[in-house]
Amino acid sequence: MKLDREKKTVAVMVGMYCRANHAGGPHPCAECSALLDYALRRIERCRFHLSKPVCSRCRVHCYGAERREQIRRVMRFAGPRMLLAHPLLAVLHLLETRRRQ
Repeated sequence: MKLDREKKTVAVMVGMYCRANHAGGPHPCAECSALLDYALRRIERCRFHLSKPVCSRCRVHCYGAERREQIRRVMRFAGPRMLLAHPLLAVLHLLETRRRQ
């Protein structure tokens, strides 16, 4: 359940970022689609699985350097906007981020 919510949160963030910065359409551009696919695979294959922390608090960085910077840009852009667009996902993600490891 937690992994599904994390996947949905990442998908929403990438979609928001892409609509504002790239294609502007209902579907992400090729670059953002590739980033989303990469992020979803990493979430699915996380070695911590159900006890997985949010990526920013994880001690094992499974993203490559270039992808890590891309997802960081997406999250910096979409994070503050999530409170208005998807308040429940934003609050749940914020609580998970603040949760004690």
